[in-house]
Amino acid sequence: MAGRIEDYALIGDMQTAALVCRDGTVDWLCLPRFDSHAVFAGLLGTEEHGFWRLGPAHAADAEPPAAARRRYRGDSLILESEWDTPRGTVRVTDFMPPRDGAPQLIRIVEGVTGRVPMRSALRMRFSYGRVVPWVHKHEGRTVAVAGPDSVWFDTACETYGKALTTYADFTVAPGDRIAFTISWEPSHKEPPALPEPEQSLEATEEFWRDWVDQCTYHGPYREAVVRSLITLKALTYAPTGGIVAAPTTSLPEEIGGVRNWDYRYTWLRDAAITLSSLLRTGYREEARAWREWLLRAVAGDPENLQIMYGIAGERELGEAELDWLPGYEGSTPVRVGNGAAHQLQLDVYGEVTEALHLAHMTGLSRNDYASLLQLKLIRYLEDHWDQPDEGIWEVRGPRRHFVHSKVMAWVAVDRTIKLIESGDADGPLEKWRELRDDIHRDVCEKGYDRERNTFTQSYGSKELDASLLLIPQMGFLPPDDKRVIGTIEAIQRELSTPDGFILRYPTTGEDAGVDGLEGDEGAFLACSFWMADDLAMIGRVDEARKLFERLLALRNDLGLLAEEWDPRLQRQVGNFPQAFSHVPLIDTALRLTASGAYGG
Repeated sequence: MAGRIEDYALIGDMQTAALVCRDGTVDWLCLPRFDSHAVFAGLLGTEEHGFWRLGPAHAADAEPPAAARRRYRGDSLILESEWDTPRGTVRVTDFMPPRDGAPQLIRIVEGVTGRVPMRSALRMRFSYGRVVPWVHKHEGRTVAVAGPDSVWFDTACETYGKALTTYADFTVAPGDRIAFTISWEPSHKEPPALPEPEQSLEATEEFWRDWVDQCTYHGPYREAVVRSLITLKALTYAPTGGIVAAPTTSLPEEIGGVRNWDYRYTWLRDAAITLSSLLRTGYREEARAWREWLLRAVAGDPENLQIMYGIAGERELGEAELDWLPGYEGSTPVRVGNGAAHQLQLDVYGEVTEALHLAHMTGLSRNDYASLLQLKLIRYLEDHWDQPDEGIWEVRGPRRHFVHSKVMAWVAVDRTIKLIESGDADGPLEKWRELRDDIHRDVCEKGYDRERNTFTQSYGSKELDASLLLIPQMGFLPPDDKRVIGTIEAIQRELSTPDGFILRYPTTGEDAGVDGLEGDEGAFLACSFWMADDLAMIGRVDEARKLFERLLALRNDLGLLAEEWDPRLQRQVGNFPQAFSHVPLIDTALRLTASGAYGG
């Protein structure tokens, strides 16, 4: 069985990523891209669906031992895991070098003390565990071939096959360094070049060191911020600038439940907020690349803006279920693709416009088409802002007039007005000022419950929604407005878990089933960071700091966060690691640092 979600480490090369468990097992890897079919899909099934375990040898009827210690090497994505055994200590270094050619996953075994028997067990399965490849030798190298894919396995160790698995048994002593590499190549092409593990390790460490050196944040939460920034960089698809929401699919929001989605795509919302965090910490090149990706993805059709695209800008992301996979801890269905791609979510117009506005304000070189796109988006909103939509949470129930969607439509218009006022674009200024006022008035009249002094999830509803916490952060109303304070306090009362974390919205009560799904979910981590932000904004900075530090304590030992926290099981749930959790972590750290609200 796969490990707990928080038991995994992330390694990647800015084109795909692997998850490595504490016991040295790679249970998830898609090649050659984030959204390609998995070669190791044991995370969503069993060992029969593909894995690569490298660690101390153990009895066949025993569980593989977990590493006693693990860490990233400095500020990098190079994972070091150490095992203490009765015969000595051994270290395994896992990484994926940023690539020019074939994608590689490199694992280097190093003897530390004693003489430790080791085993590598490699079971490659293509098409998410469904296809057993043809494994054979080619000029002394092991290659697995199935259809269009080939994976090449290189090591100096002697290997053998047994039960459709490739094994290597060996012993390491102090100073020994033995490398293992897998490389992907289209099966019709020549074999990939022989790997150079030690040189690749040095180059990978240099890459991350140089990248982190660009970070402009040097506050008290630097360790957490830098690790989150590295994670966001790892979720960026380098060839295009697209940013995936997470490198996984179908890790459940409720263990055993049906809320299992494919996050290996570029949500405009997630990518836009990721961009904003990168810009505010000094990373302008990523901002430029994402803006170019956006312009290519939207092309000449902004009226049909999708909420998400493929990492190269693909529009068709058809959803399917993989019925041969039993799911993570029995959580089915396992889905690939995402049927929400063609939903109407008016808030994305605001998020995209806010990202373009921030890029402009931070001095990113002007792009005339970006300004033109922004104007076209507002012309679309002129005629559609007052329609019901599926909202930020991609509900699969009926469309509603979600308050957050209306607020973000206001943001889109407001930021475009600022662009025109700056002299960098031309547009009907007075007309759009009236539109901005109309949207603001509509929200305050129809989305506000005067009796309870709180904004509500949608027009006419009594239910709350954590996305309302963004009202002061987006500048829709000032933090000291009584309606803002009332909304914050109402969400604390009605959407808090016993340990003080925030749910997205009720899944029981008046609007049970608003999202059209069965079951429940955990506390959405982004919402809890939003609460900390709001508390700081209204002057309750000590409370904000304490909540933020409780959230930091939920990270796994490597500083990584999934989408949600299950307060009942006390564990992380949802796709992992999740950009939408790490971005607000950075934002809250910046806000608390600016306010001086931190201890020590």
